[in-house]
Amino acid sequence: MALQIGDIAPDFEADTTEGRIRFHDYIEGSWAVFFSHPKDFTPVCTTELGSVAKMKHDFDKRGVKLIGISVDPVEAHQRWKQDIKDVTGASVNYPMIGDEDLAVAKLYGMIHPNASGNAGSRTAADNATVRNVFIIGPDKKIKFIVAYPMSTGRNFNEIIRVVDSLQLTATKSVATPSDWKQGDDVIILASVSDDAAKEKFPGGWKTLKPYLRMVPQPK
Repeated sequence: MALQIGDIAPDFEADTTEGRIRFHDYIEGSWAVFFSHPKDFTPVCTTELGSVAKMKHDFDKRGVKLIGISVDPVEAHQRWKQDIKDVTGASVNYPMIGDEDLAVAKLYGMIHPNASGNAGSRTAADNATVRNVFIIGPDKKIKFIVAYPMSTGRNFNEIIRVVDSLQLTATKSVATPSDWKQGDDVIILASVSDDAAKEKFPGGWKTLKPYLRMVPQPK
């Protein structure tokens, strides 16, 4: 069965460019962004990995750990890192998992469970569905899932925006509207009565509809 938002992110052990990890131990107590690639030395993914390396400080200040995965061995990842630096000017500064037997890709439903062969015998096109982003909370539950086609580079500024929304809405009894960004007004949850809202939001709110109450972003 496919993974859904709210599921516990499956645990696994794997070799990475920074040593062997157990996934749950790696993300313990933190948010995590886990993003996957169909093959090393592919053009779009090369640009993505460099972009994420440049943005690592933005994830760090939000308490988010980064981890990548590609359907190739760790030894190939280490060689690929030089290409990424040559192209983007950034050194990969987070672990990249080797998944040459497709075990993690299958565990996370990124590739057909009957897919066969190892990294050496498979092309990027064979692994085309391995283009996912998972945001995982400190409770180890999946909060966000998105899959991109091979031809479209991922927008990691949008991933940061989603992290900001998830971290805010996890504790403040609000939701974020379309195109929200940090500092914009937010929506009081429909499950919060007006009486309860008066306690939570003493500065008041703007009622657009009985079910749609806008309030300045809480601190």
